[in-house]
Parts: sequence; structure tokens; C-alpha cells
Amino acid sequence: MTDTPRRRLVLASQSPARLQLLRQAGLAPEVVVSGVDEDAVSAPSPAELALALAEAKASVVAARPDVMGALVIGCDSVLDLDGQALGKPADAEEATARWKAMRGRAGTLQTGHCVWDTASGRHTSAVASTVVRFGEPTDDEIARYVASGEPLHVAGAFTLDGRSAPFIDGIDGDHGNVIGISLPLIRRLLAELHVGITELWATPTD
Repeated sequence: MTDTPRRRLVLASQSPARLQLLRQAGLAPEVVVSGVDEDAVSAPSPAELALALAEAKASVVAARPDVMGALVIGCDSVLDLDGQALGKPADAEEATARWKAMRGRAGTLQTGHCVWDTASGRHTSAVASTVVRFGEPTDDEIARYVASGEPLHVAGAFTLDGRSAPFIDGIDGDHGNVIGISLPLIRRLLAELHVGITELWATPTD
């Protein structure tokens, strides 16, 4: 096995959860926020919307001259509840209504993933889907959770790695996908571009 220079990896997302998951997997991505206007993107279904947003973010960042030669990862998540795409709630009132509608039910967290290889100009994308079974928090618990501010910053108004974790009874699928990025899917997408994920592992000095 011969050592080759490690490819530069760029995450086209300002999500601290996605960055943390990639770092925990041994990667050392740089963060370059796309600035895509998410409200201007539409699609026929929640899954297609998540994919369109991920592709838009990755393509915008991949086109920047300062990332030439890098691998760019774009992601976006929405909750599919009754066929409706739910992203981050606009305000506390919406977050409260959202939780009252979700409790005791199940939804599907759809996360679009897109990987651009700016060296070759090739890209590939796919959606990871995870079923989330919500518990039945009381009105008071919902009010206190919304008052924490956390649900205003996450797709679907919940997250598995925060204060809402006790209100989620279980999931069917990849837990990382619910937090923000499916590492197994990223590995497969990289492989389609002929890049092994172990080739991107950071060294202790990074």
C-alpha cells in the first residue's frame, strides 16, 4: 500500500451536527456555506426536495474557484409527515404546533446527499430515509422544549442528539441520517466516484 496525498474535503453545510459526525468518522472537512435560498427550491415530494436542496448546495460550493480539486459534500434534511415536507419551524408557535401534531405518530426523516468531485467534474447523489417514532410528550414538556430554542434550529423541530431525544421512542434506519448525515451512504457515494473513505481519514496531526 502506497501513501497518496489526502484529498481535500469540503462540507457545504453550516450544520455543527454534520461536521461532528464526519469528524467522529475520522474525516477533517472544511466548512463552506453555500448560501442557497432554500425557500426558492421546490420539488414534488419531501424526498425529492431534500435531494434537490443537497444538490443545489453542493453544486454552488463546487463551482467556487477556491475549492477546485476538492470533494464537496452537500446535505439537506426534511421530515416527511403525511407527505408534507417539514424543515426548520419558522417560530416557537410553529414548533409547538408541529410537536403536538407529531406526538404519538411516526414520520420519515429524508436526507438528501450529494458528493461532487471537482477534480473530475463528476457528482452523484441519493436520499437516505429513516422512520422516526415520536413519543407522547405532555403540553408542558413541549412548551419547555420549545422555550429551549433547540427546535428552531433543526429540521422537523427535533434531533436525536439533543433535548428532544427523550421524546423519541425509536427509529427504523440510520440514526446518523436523523442527526444530519448518513455515513454509510456517504461511503457508497464516494465509492461511485472511485474514492475510498479510508483515503480521506485525517492523521493525528490534522
